[in-house]
Amino acid sequence: MRLDKLHFILGLAVLLAIALPTAVWSRAAAARLTESLAKSSEVATASAANEDYCSGSLKQILRRVLTSCGLIQGGGSRGCQPLQARQVAAMSGGDFNALFAPLAQRAAIIQFDQDKADLDAAAMEVLEKTFADQRGASYFLVVSRASPEGSTEHNRDLSHRRAEAVLEHIKGKFNDPELEQEVGLLWLGEEFAQLDQQFCQWKRSRAEGPCTSADLNRSAFIAWIDCRL
Repeated sequence: MRLDKLHFILGLAVLLAIALPTAVWSRAAAARLTESLAKSSEVATASAANEDYCSGSLKQILRRVLTSCGLIQGGGSRGCQPLQARQVAAMSGGDFNALFAPLAQRAAIIQFDQDKADLDAAAMEVLEKTFADQRGASYFLVVSRASPEGSTEHNRDLSHRRAEAVLEHIKGKFNDPELEQEVGLLWLGEEFAQLDQQFCQWKRSRAEGPCTSADLNRSAFIAWIDCRL
């Protein structure tokens, strides 16, 4: 065999030895990239959904609650109290409550005894089921109230303690590393957005008990909400 032909054959063999592994690696890298992008897209869709109930008004309220007064930060909680609630909502109590009507199948009302902030067994069960049913949602809203008995100041404090009772039970029951970025608290006392008896049809922790307006407002409204803010 002539020397120049031998050199050509050896050169071609070296070129193939380099090119084939490179092509295989490139195809594998492309496949991994495609898979990674698909997974990223799925995660983004799950965490930034825009459900039918996400009206402009609800997004505005949610943004204000989460950024102004509702986030849990630094191991301690903060939230909006009644004097701030009207400013956060910038609407009447009835209009505020109406925002949540589309969430009737997703939300629950945790009820308390008069002048108490302790969760009973039924309340714990409903709270745990509602919190566990996240379905990819991003924000868990807790809106607590008090019925009109007692002084205004007392009921502000009572609704605050009810919101905190909900939060503390979630902390104790669920090992959720994102909890501080997920939960928003809004305590309303007796002064703003009292529930009327149409909410008796919603999921309640005391579904078999009486349902007067006072019963409804000894409560914390809870719901996962997923709106693209």
